[in-house]
Amino acid sequence: MILYLDTSALIKRYILEDGSADVVGWMKDAELIGVSLVTRVEMVSALTRAIRGNRLPSDEGVEALDEFRAQWTDFQHINIDDALIVRADLLAVAYGLKGYDAVQLACALTWKDLLNVPVKFATYDVELYSAARKSGLDILP
Repeated sequence: MILYLDTSALIKRYILEDGSADVVGWMKDAELIGVSLVTRVEMVSALTRAIRGNRLPSDEGVEALDEFRAQWTDFQHINIDDALIVRADLLAVAYGLKGYDAVQLACALTWKDLLNVPVKFATYDVELYSAARKSGLDILP
């Protein structure tokens, strides 16, 4: 399986919450895991906000952040260029997506086009899930 994870899915690998076991299982089964370059900043932001908001103990949060940064090179990074941003622009209009959600979807679709194979798209964002489904991606969960 070729797997693309948006931030709402990948965060579950580093913070134990509903869906974490599924994400870990999908990642183990995946031959290749892709993420957008913006995922790095979104992940760091989500982890540090969880620490500041006391939703995650500081020591666990720092450990999760260190683990994520160490594993960053294990993921296939989908680069963002002008063509991808234009695609995200069109997706934002077509599906009413927030900016980075449109970029995530554009990255997954572009990666699928480049690989020319099916890509499983994992997201826990309801609006992004709907847009990805309408765009023809195989969706998880």
